[in-house]
Amino acid sequence: MKLKPEIEEYILHHTSPESDLLKEINRETQAKILMPRMLSGHLQGRILSMISKMIQPKTILEIGTYTGYSALCLAEGLRTGGVLHTIELNDELENFILQFFNKSSYKNQINLHIGDALKIIPQMPDEIDLVFIDADKRVYLDYYQLLIDKVRSGGIILADNVLWGEKVIEPIKDNDEYTKGILAFNNFVHNDPRVENLILPIRDGIMMLRKI
Repeated sequence: MKLKPEIEEYILHHTSPESDLLKEINRETQAKILMPRMLSGHLQGRILSMISKMIQPKTILEIGTYTGYSALCLAEGLRTGGVLHTIELNDELENFILQFFNKSSYKNQINLHIGDALKIIPQMPDEIDLVFIDADKRVYLDYYQLLIDKVRSGGIILADNVLWGEKVIEPIKDNDEYTKGILAFNNFVHNDPRVENLILPIRDGIMMLRKI
């Protein structure tokens, strides 16, 4: 449901503020990077941070770094000695991302991997506590199939954009591989006995999965 702008503003005013570094990433992304709406932003960032702090993960895997905003939000919950692995396909973003990671107090706990997530995920450690998927919607299910056995029992998987601009309830065009990818993922995980699931109606929808 689309909220009134006044309600959205009220929510943000009654949500813990983002850090100065996150504000800087937001500004620089808006000014310099294509498709800045892909950035998680204040509200979603605080949700990612809160979930991470509740879990206190030792190992986090993020698929789709973009400019690093969501990674730094997730890192806020890392336990002492914990590690966040984040994968970004676009090598042109590497220097942009690293400049902010290096300003962060989590710089020694974040490993940035540049390349194809489908090739990198098999190299990731087992017993992952928390996963955030926000990359190529066409292959969400492929990501899931590669990582599910690496997630510990009780671990959490979050997948962004699972409502896909409400296209999930509209007739599908034959050439719309993105919507098909989201639908394939949503339908599969909803019927996967290895997890329990719910969709959080936040922004474009976040699927939350808990591995049984």
